[in-house]
Amino acid sequence: MDVTWEDHGWERLAPEVGRRRLPGWDATVGLVAGDGAALLFDTGSTLREGAEIRAQAEQLLGRRVTHIALSHPHFDHVLGTAVFSGAQVYGAVGMDTLFARGAEELAADAVRQGVPEREAAEAADLLVRPHHTVCDEWTLDLGAGCHVLLANIGPAHSGHDLVAVVPSSPPIVFCGDLVEESGAPQAGPDAVPAQWPAALDRLLALGGEDARYVPGHGAVVDAAYVRAQRDALAARFAVS
Repeated sequence: MDVTWEDHGWERLAPEVGRRRLPGWDATVGLVAGDGAALLFDTGSTLREGAEIRAQAEQLLGRRVTHIALSHPHFDHVLGTAVFSGAQVYGAVGMDTLFARGAEELAADAVRQGVPEREAAEAADLLVRPHHTVCDEWTLDLGAGCHVLLANIGPAHSGHDLVAVVPSSPPIVFCGDLVEESGAPQAGPDAVPAQWPAALDRLLALGGEDARYVPGHGAVVDAAYVRAQRDALAARFAVS
């Protein structure tokens, strides 16, 4: 597969794996291409942004996104989902229930962060609940031997944290906001700080020492960076 990721503003991480840092909040979306199927990790902050991601993914791959994994239920990672018609959506267990009752709060948070009220309300009205909820681990078969592991390792940054591990060489780990590089990790009202260091211990166990870890915001990092952030969080929240 010869896709020109960089020409479309994406960073190529492996032959069939890439990510894009979105403008505004520097949120990451990831893309993994199999043979006839494709996984998108997070969908952006508005339907307009989601549509741009969809168009770029289709140009890169020559086909539609078939699977979506949502890292956690914050507006800048989930509000673009509705534009991906027909895609199967995965989230950590409980995210479907949260979305059923919490769409208005997602929209309100988006507005507080600068999303135009009309765009936030439209995306919240069309909010897509996960079709499949991940209790522990779920392996997606994207074809041609491309298997992606989804793992629910929260609660930590939020009440519903999902990561994706791509077994390339080296492995690629999409971390969501469990790891941040372009700023300090953010602990909002739904964070569970006491469990965050343990979640990063599991993340490191899943990815290993040689993996490339893709934060929810910022540049790709290595295991040493994740371990240092884990220790800083433990100190910040007085967790052993």
